[in-house]
Amino acid sequence: MAETTETGGTTADEPAGTAPLDDSEMPLADHIEEMVKRLGIVIVAMGVVSGIVFPFADELINFIWYAFLPGSPTACPVAADQASAACPYVYDPLALVLARLKAASLAGFVVALPLFVYQTYRFMRPGLYHKERRYYLAAVPTSLVFAMIGVAFAFFLVLPVMFNYFLGYSKPVAEIAFGLGDTFGLMTLLMGFFALVFQIPLFVMLAIMMGITTRAWLTSRRLYFWGGFAGVAFLFSPDPTGMAPIIVAATMIGLFEGTLLLLRWTGRG
Repeated sequence: MAETTETGGTTADEPAGTAPLDDSEMPLADHIEEMVKRLGIVIVAMGVVSGIVFPFADELINFIWYAFLPGSPTACPVAADQASAACPYVYDPLALVLARLKAASLAGFVVALPLFVYQTYRFMRPGLYHKERRYYLAAVPTSLVFAMIGVAFAFFLVLPVMFNYFLGYSKPVAEIAFGLGDTFGLMTLLMGFFALVFQIPLFVMLAIMMGITTRAWLTSRRLYFWGGFAGVAFLFSPDPTGMAPIIVAATMIGLFEGTLLLLRWTGRG
């Protein structure tokens, strides 16, 4: 049997005393150099994809913007006395350029997520057993699928609910006008954030299947994870109304608990 870890899992599905065939000692400087190199590959790939998407950024901005706000690009600009909440307003010279960069960066980020998983696999490969390598490689396409599901979840569910709320709560007292910079930044940030949030089931299952931890250990410490999820949500969700952080935190907790429930139902971990 493999050695039992502190978390209740096992170090690997291999006989005790064995080690991965490719495992070898490396100086710390070499580890750091390789890690920086692989992170650089991810950043360069993200930049390349963003550069390819950038020429189409205006179309992407209009598509995302008017998916949640009433109207169409042809209805804007309008005269001051015909102002509409649907029209994006530019309040500083760089707002449009930054919005284009955000739109392109969102596409690059989604594509970079599975590449990041693959590069971490390449970094850790010498210390992994054969079965662990299979698990890790299977996680690469799964990461892209989960990222797309996260973006779709934000696009079709979270953002429509939020903007209906934004449009509704101000009507009794004020005429609302959305600035392009802050508003589009919130849209892209939440879609990117949910692409990352939906990696939670993948990382939980990967950690359990590789013997890093167990379902029982995670279940016994669920309140710590809940608190961590809430802290991250309120720290990185730039919405002063508090609605976005609550939705993000609830989604993270739901994904975590749903994964544990699925593992219990299937008898894994």
